[in-house]
Parts: sequence; C-alpha cells; structure tokens
Amino acid sequence: MSASQPGTPPATGTPNTEWLRPGPTRGEQRRDILLGLGMAAAGVFGTELAKGTSPGPVEMGAGGIEAYVLSAAVALPLCFRRRYPLTVLLVVSVLFFTSGERVPFAFAGNLVTQISQFMALYSAAAWAKDRRRMKVTMVVVFVGMFVWLFHGFVEALQTDAIKGADQGMLSPYVSFVLLNFALNALYFFGAYFWGRTAWGVARQRHELEQQAMELSAQQQENARRAVIDERLRISRELHDVVAHHISSIGIQAGGARRVMASDPEAAKNALSVIENSSRTAVNEMRQLLGMLRAADPDLDEEIGIPALKAPQAGADRLPALVATAGGEGLSVGFHQIGQPVTLPETISVSVYRIVQEALTNVRRHSTARSAHVTLRYLGDTAVEVEVIDDGRPKHAPVGSRLGHVGIRERVGLLGGESEIGPRPVGGFRVRARLPLQPSSPSTGEPQTPEDSGVDSSAVEGAQQ
Repeated sequence: MSASQPGTPPATGTPNTEWLRPGPTRGEQRRDILLGLGMAAAGVFGTELAKGTSPGPVEMGAGGIEAYVLSAAVALPLCFRRRYPLTVLLVVSVLFFTSGERVPFAFAGNLVTQISQFMALYSAAAWAKDRRRMKVTMVVVFVGMFVWLFHGFVEALQTDAIKGADQGMLSPYVSFVLLNFALNALYFFGAYFWGRTAWGVARQRHELEQQAMELSAQQQENARRAVIDERLRISRELHDVVAHHISSIGIQAGGARRVMASDPEAAKNALSVIENSSRTAVNEMRQLLGMLRAADPDLDEEIGIPALKAPQAGADRLPALVATAGGEGLSVGFHQIGQPVTLPETISVSVYRIVQEALTNVRRHSTARSAHVTLRYLGDTAVEVEVIDDGRPKHAPVGSRLGHVGIRERVGLLGGESEIGPRPVGGFRVRARLPLQPSSPSTGEPQTPEDSGVDSSAVEGAQQ
C-alpha cells in the first residue's frame, strides 16, 4: 500500500505520520447492525430457497437446522464490521469455511454467504487502523482459502467428480480448475483492493479537510495581522501629527506666558504661532481621518463623496518644517546634498515624518540649543535623512519612546536602515536611509523586509 507501515520511517527521514482512520460514527454503527441482522434473515431465507430447489435430498446438518444456523451466523458478525474489522474477518472466514464443509448445498446455493465473506474482506481493508496487522490477517485468510480451494481440486481429481462433454481445447477438469481459480482470485483480491481504495479515499478526504482548516486558520491569522499592521500605521501617523504640533504649541505657550508682561509683542507672536500650529494640526488630522474613511475611492466617487486631497507631508516641505521647528532657544538648520530626484510618495512622506518626529524629540526631551537636518540624495538608488543635535537628555522623565519605535518601523517596512542613538562627540543622531526602488518608482509601493533582505532593527549608538 502507498502509506508507510507503522513504526517504519519514510525514506526521507521525516517522522512517521501514518494516518489512523477515525472510528465509525453512531449512525454508521446503527446501519451496520441493521445490515448484519438483515443479511442474517436473508441467509436463512436463502437456505430455505436452496433446499426447496434442490433436485434431491439435502443434508441439513445437526438437528436439521445446522444449515439455517450457519447461514445466519456467517452474516451476524457484520453488525460490528467497522468497529472490529479484523476480528469480524476472521470469524466470518471460519464460519464461511465451516459452512462449505458442513452444508455444501447451502454454501453453494446461498448467495448471502458469499456476500458476507466479500463484505468482511472489504471492511477489513477499508477500516482496519493497524495496516500491518490487516495485511498479515489478509495473508492468513487468503492462504487458508486458496489451500482449501486447492484441496477441493485435488479431491475432485481423485474422485473423478468433474466430468463434461470434453468439447474444448482443455479437459473438463482443467477448465473447471482455471475458471474457479480465476473467479476466486477476482472475488478475494477484488474485495481487498476495493476496501483499500475506500481507505485511501477516506484518508484523502481527511487530508483535504485538514488543509482547508489550515488555510482557514492562515486566512484568519493574515486578517488579524493586517488589522494589527493597520493599527500600528494609524498609531504612527497620529503620533507624528499630534506630537509635533502639540509640542510646538506647548513651547510657544510657555514662552508667551513668561514674556506676556515684559514683551507683549513677543507674546503676540507666540500666540500667532500657536494659532497656526493648531490649525495645521487640525488640517492634518482631517486629512488622516479622511484617508482612513476612504476605504474604496471608486465607491466614494460613485456615491458622490469628493476625492481627498493628497497629503501635504513630503520631503519637499522639509524647509518649512525646519523653519517652524526653531525658536525658544533652539536653532535648527537645513542642508540638502545631491541632485534632487522625484521620490515615491511613500518614501517622501516617511522622510518628512522621520524628521518631524526627530525634531519633536529634540524640543521635548533634550537640552539642545541647536539641531541640523541633512537630506542626501544618493543618486537614483536611495535617499538619506539625518537629524543631529548638541544636547543631552533632560533629567525629567523621558517619553514613551514610541517615536523611535515608529521611526524604526517606517524604515523597516520600506526595506531601509536606521541609526538612532547618542553621538560619540556629544548630542544625538537620528539617521535613516531608504531605497528608492527603481523597478517601480511610479507606484511608490514599499518593499517588505523579506523582499529587501535588510534587517530593519536599529543600531543603537552606531557611529556614522
């Protein structure tokens, strides 16, 4: 058989995974009981019919009822054919042999006896859990039956019981032997192979069900992973948008409070900055929420929802971001290196958000008096952005560090490299290099970390 035997590892060296067919259900057990009882009754009736059509007197066995008893007994074990298939096969085979020896007329003329033996062979091949024991049992039954058949051929030759018109190429005896041998071979081996096919079909059905369950579990896991990834993306966007502007508002408000009495004009300018920052924050929040609601742009167009404007964040707006980040004792510079190239939208937005988060951290968690942003275009292969400052971490409780986590996640998803940590000469550095993906620059679709082959983890404290 195609399945490996129990205890024998496959040739590949993998652990043995012999399949065990589950036992019959309650419904199948009830049907087997009805089948065994029905065939037992049919066996008794068949023996009576064989007795009535016999041309001469017949031997009914002990007490005149042995033929009836054997005809019923050979079918009754089929009530348990799927629960104990090998035991049923052995019991039916013994009764089959006994019936043939004790009441030949009922054995030859009662079709139910032949069907019972066939079904016992089929059930053993189809339902036996221990396939090695099933094969051994089959060999024992087959050898016993064919030895009995051969004994009958020898006995017929000795008594010259096979006679005929002798009109064929072979003698009547030889013709009889070949015909009966072929019929019995077809009978026994046919039952075995039919049962083995049923076992194979059941195994294949089980494997298909397992595969379907695994695919369903994978789909659920992928869906869960997609939800988590989307939540992380939303979290990064909200953090970048809110933290930067709220930080700016807090710093300007503190400055306005300190100079309100001594320098009303400076306080007025700080309040103006607060007003502009709050409006910008609200606009960016609206754009972000609008993108989240626009799950299907085509559907929105059909139902009359206007298309959303493209996000304003991008590498081309870094000078404006740097200009608004300065003030209140912090000087921020900007420098661009290399020939500018058109960046994919995903890369451009990520560059902006990385700088925005880095400058926010400088203002909130550092004693720095100056910071510098450098944007490097490395040909058409990559873009690099770096934010450095000259400060030290404040002694006040630090933030949640979600900003650094978000930067690493952004860079990792785009297949880039990130470096976040203190500089050897003092101050802090945030650097990110993002590949431009020249194979599909128009789409702006980022590579996954698996596609890029680049480790997205940060290198803490690495030198430039």
